[in-house]
Amino acid sequence: MNANNKMLLPVSLLLVLSLVCFLYTPGLQGGFLFDDYPNLEELGSYGGVTDFETFKNFVFHGISSPIGRPLALASFLLDDNTWPSHAEWFKFTNLKIHLLTGLFLCWATLQLMRLFGRDDKSAAWVALLSASIWMLHPYMVSTTLYVVQRMAQLAAMFVFAGLAGYLYGRCLLVANKVVAAYVWMSLSLGIATPLALLSKENGVLLPLMVMAIEFCLPQTLPKLNLWWRLVFFAAPSIVIFYILGKEINFSPDAWPSRPFTQPERLLTEPRIVCEYLYHLYIPRIEGRGLFQDGYNFSRSLFEPISTLFCLMGLSVLFVIAILLRRRFPFFSIGILFFFVAHLLESTVVGLELYFEHRNYLAAAFLFLPIPVWIVGLYEKDKKGAAILVALSILIVMSFLTWKRTNIWSDTRKLEMYWAASTPESPRAQNKIGALLLNQGRYDESIAHMDAAVTRFPQSSLLVINNILIKVYAKRANESDFLRAEGMIKTQPFDAQSVMGLRNLAEKVSDPNADDVYKFMTIKLLDALSENKNYKNVYSFQKLAPYLKGLIYLSLKDYDQALKQFSKAISMYSETDAALSMVAIMANADRPVEAFMLFKQAESVFNAQPDKTLKRSRELYKSEFKRLGAILDENLKAAGINYVENLKAPEVVK
Repeated sequence: MNANNKMLLPVSLLLVLSLVCFLYTPGLQGGFLFDDYPNLEELGSYGGVTDFETFKNFVFHGISSPIGRPLALASFLLDDNTWPSHAEWFKFTNLKIHLLTGLFLCWATLQLMRLFGRDDKSAAWVALLSASIWMLHPYMVSTTLYVVQRMAQLAAMFVFAGLAGYLYGRCLLVANKVVAAYVWMSLSLGIATPLALLSKENGVLLPLMVMAIEFCLPQTLPKLNLWWRLVFFAAPSIVIFYILGKEINFSPDAWPSRPFTQPERLLTEPRIVCEYLYHLYIPRIEGRGLFQDGYNFSRSLFEPISTLFCLMGLSVLFVIAILLRRRFPFFSIGILFFFVAHLLESTVVGLELYFEHRNYLAAAFLFLPIPVWIVGLYEKDKKGAAILVALSILIVMSFLTWKRTNIWSDTRKLEMYWAASTPESPRAQNKIGALLLNQGRYDESIAHMDAAVTRFPQSSLLVINNILIKVYAKRANESDFLRAEGMIKTQPFDAQSVMGLRNLAEKVSDPNADDVYKFMTIKLLDALSENKNYKNVYSFQKLAPYLKGLIYLSLKDYDQALKQFSKAISMYSETDAALSMVAIMANADRPVEAFMLFKQAESVFNAQPDKTLKRSRELYKSEFKRLGAILDENLKAAGINYVENLKAPEVVK
């Protein structure tokens, strides 16, 4: 390290960026995973995203959250405008975003160090080392190479950009450039916060993150204007805590779609956050992956006892960070920033318990004390020790990340690795069964699933997919269905089991499927409808009649198919869903029933507000006109000329 060489710093930065690219290259070969499919398959709806209407449909109707994350969805159009697609294209863009995010973090850290009085050379090396550790950390692989987590990436990128701009403005205030300072700070927060929010909800925490940093800055810095603080700090904080306060609901039925209650989540998260911190400071090659449904949640402070210890440990860590913010400001900034970043995803919001990508943003400054210490060693003429420590850390991080991206290069092996690493996860066991089935190893797949159902008798996911696998292998019998029917009547809700049920219904709706499978699947749907854990889940209640309609149609029981589709249209109250059922009935060569559903679809369309339509109202009107003409011709071809006498059936309640 030659600090006097002006080219050493930019060359080092370029080498780090190149190293990150090299290390991630194997992982770009991996495929899509889990949530990639439901979030991206809309790219292929309506023939792909080819005009403003299809653009609006994809970008503004996201399913990941109430706000839909439109900016993140729009970014996927950089890679493709249709579906299915190539995962490598999306992953390569994610890698570029990772690099850009690291650069913004480097810039933000540089400004932060300047505020603590470090000279430019010292500040630059601290910033480079800190950002390098973050970019090279193996924990970031699962965010960068999981396509849909571009949402988390973009939120972090805009947060770091906002922080960099804000801290630059803070430096201008120190230089007594007051107007320029407030312009920079105001624009940074005013622009970056909504951009981050439109990528992922935790982006809204940017003002609170800035407050955490401000809390640790030297007292000698110029004070911020009171009114400015009220507008840019106090007001957003009030909104954030108001939103979190509205989420508080200790009722046991508050989250019917989760196996845990809100108090249980609040008790479990300290254990999870401690695990996050442990693996951030003591990194490993690969972790628990995406099969987190088997995580043992806490039922009280003492069950398990680690709940109490972790809660106490985090509380002590928080208090220490506050009390020692003057003596050890970089430690305090890292810890307080980490806690603020977890406010939405690790507290009262009813999300799943554990995911590594929640630390992509949160870990920004956790490693900052290390490069501060290393650069301090160098400046104390302990150059050899400083270089050795810095290189050792970067080499270890690089090795672990290289090994991890190689695991991510083969999606099937990756999923098997996760499944083997999480034997307590029903989803993992389900994945093993599916992978064995896809390899044609039917006997092994069925034996594995039978054993998994015995081990996890409360998992509706395993019960339903066990039946599905047997149907695919043509090994199912009536006793299998009867056993499943008896089990699922009392099982807790699992969102993934609903997807399995949909796959089962679509499979048995095949004309070549055994009719026994069809009738037994209808009984399974009825059994789930009687399950109190599923009765309160509206997404299942409206899906069930649709699936029954498919099965009855395959049985040529057209009256029942019509009634079930009509009920589904009424419950969905959504034009696109209604038109899809009209198309299904028309494609089955049932023009009368299709026309009845068409008239009901028109009623749904007329009642649906414009803001919830996926396309413009004029485009739907044109589609209804076109479809109506086709149905009219089909009716006339069937010898039915007085279509006005055909009305939609009475809605089944």
